[in-house]
Amino acid sequence: MRTSTIIKRITKAVLIIQLFVMSISCKDYLNIDNYFDDEFNIDSAFSNTRNMEAYMWGAASLFPDEAKTIRSNYTPGPMATDEAFNGLTGGGTANIYYGMDFATGNITPDKFGGLNQWNVYYKVIRKCNLILENMERPADMSTVDRRRIEGYTRFIRAYAYYNILIDYGPPILIGDEVVNTNESMEYYDRPRATYDEAMEYTCEEFEKAAKLMQEDVGLLNFGRPSKGAALALIARLRLIHASPLYNGGDAARSYFGNWKRSTDGEYYVSQKYDESRWAVAAAAAKRVMDMGKYRLYTVPADDNTPVLPTGVTSDPDFYSTYPNGAAGIDAFRSYSEIFTGESVAAINPEIIWGKSAPYINSDLNQGALPPTLGGWGRFCVTQKVVDAYLMEDGRTIQEARGDTYFEQVSDLPAGSSFDDLFTQQSRSFSGYPLNAGVFKMYANREMRFYASVGFNEAVWQALSSNDLNNHTAKYYYQDLDGRGGVNATSPNYPITGYVIKKWVHPYDAKNGTGARQLPKFYAMIRYAEILLSYAEALNNLTGSHTVDLDGTTYTVSRDAEEIKDAFNAIRYRAGLPGLSASQVNSQSEVQKQIERERMIEFLWENRRFYDVRRWGIYEESERDPIMGMNPDGATKEAYYRRVIPGTSSFLAREINKRANWVPLPRAELRRLPSVDQNPGYN
Repeated sequence: MRTSTIIKRITKAVLIIQLFVMSISCKDYLNIDNYFDDEFNIDSAFSNTRNMEAYMWGAASLFPDEAKTIRSNYTPGPMATDEAFNGLTGGGTANIYYGMDFATGNITPDKFGGLNQWNVYYKVIRKCNLILENMERPADMSTVDRRRIEGYTRFIRAYAYYNILIDYGPPILIGDEVVNTNESMEYYDRPRATYDEAMEYTCEEFEKAAKLMQEDVGLLNFGRPSKGAALALIARLRLIHASPLYNGGDAARSYFGNWKRSTDGEYYVSQKYDESRWAVAAAAAKRVMDMGKYRLYTVPADDNTPVLPTGVTSDPDFYSTYPNGAAGIDAFRSYSEIFTGESVAAINPEIIWGKSAPYINSDLNQGALPPTLGGWGRFCVTQKVVDAYLMEDGRTIQEARGDTYFEQVSDLPAGSSFDDLFTQQSRSFSGYPLNAGVFKMYANREMRFYASVGFNEAVWQALSSNDLNNHTAKYYYQDLDGRGGVNATSPNYPITGYVIKKWVHPYDAKNGTGARQLPKFYAMIRYAEILLSYAEALNNLTGSHTVDLDGTTYTVSRDAEEIKDAFNAIRYRAGLPGLSASQVNSQSEVQKQIERERMIEFLWENRRFYDVRRWGIYEESERDPIMGMNPDGATKEAYYRRVIPGTSSFLAREINKRANWVPLPRAELRRLPSVDQNPGYN
């Protein structure tokens, strides 16, 4: 795509963005809460509708920024998984990379870093309970105002419990009680709920909120949750609740078979399998689908869109026009523009709930950009992720080895040399330039690979910079962007040979004449997740189930066509063939494909950490060594070898069942004797 065309599209996007930039995402707007104090100014806070609503948004402002999944904040996130890595050492020296500290076992009940949000969430809950207790006080409050404020308040409270549940495990359920201050310690002591109790309560609160919330929050209120956000979070929670770790079976017994509530001997996590949970999860996802409000974001094909690969026979619908096949859309742009800022998030039909995210430009992309372009070049993707991406025709790298996938000389025809492992011609598609001389491991891959991963000799366009644009990043030892290079001082180089490129727009540049970056947005939940959740839930059913959700009855079973329709929509949007007939007829094969698809589709979107745990495969996935290319290789022969990164960040990584959740703060346990610690922590 020509630079002028890109700039025209950017200009159009910026004009739309300017319409709502004054309406900062609700968490920035919400700082008005500072005017009110729970103990001394409640009369002022609830004296009129405006003050009560400001107090409500002030409670929401206490939530950590969901986009900050890498440097500090609230979640172990990608750095605690097999999808991400950086060269900074662990053992408490990773500073604000608490995900690395979590993966190395250095987060304890006494040392949390930025992961200790337990008390913050309970502060949010208390504020919400105060609002609900005082809903009748503002004399000027209309019925419409009351409905809106109650809906948002219930959502905010449920979202606090949601965060506790997924990161800490079962919470202490307070209900509507406004917990007093300055009481004796006995007053505050109460046990944690079981996982089932907490799940039911949290989902029910989201249900109550959804009944009161609007489907559309409007362009100027982008960042506020809607009815769809509440229902989508229910769908996410119901899928987690149905998954092996929390639904009886071997995984639940292995992790929680000895974990009982000390006050009454109840299992915290059920040890009995219940298939109906999968049915509820399927119905919850289907409810969001039936709203008719959301769809996958797509961009029509144009002259720059690559043609679909020939010879695909596994899926007879592959060459049909989208959404019935993969034809007629630009797969690269359809995926990449969700993240780069090219599509305006406030009107993107795929984003169920999102927010503006300056953090992405200031930190995440800073950590991805090559040092030559002013970045750190150390927010790494692992070789495991690279290997998970399919070839452009839908085959795995194992299936395509020696045909369209080449990694070593033995993959090539007889008589070939090492030099034959590199492409001979440059290629450009969908505005993405691919140089000649690129290692063939990176050729002929699916479009999401190019949209998400920065690899050695990949082009970083930086089109807003007049003097540093179309930079080819070279990560060889002592090359400009590699280890020991002039620009890449330690630890600012990609220790695995790959960096996350997902949120970088072709226009983005940090330095050079005219350097600018497009505003970025972060999706807390998008429609692609709902589709894959629906397919997964259906795939785990063996019988027919009837589920009632808010007066609507859903009858669900393992319907192969329904699974294909939901799953294939994701594949077709990526330009890939869907499930074959043999695959869709095998429950285990569909699960395998879903696990791969979620890893790729939601790369670095903070889903992998929770997925491998709920599937009960955390230990298995973490036992695979973190690998990448060789950063000590100054030549191509030396660089393109798979190695284990030689840093203490890897060597100290801990595989332990206790890493399912963050521990509860020890100070909290001392105050509340009836509260049990998460299993595995002393």
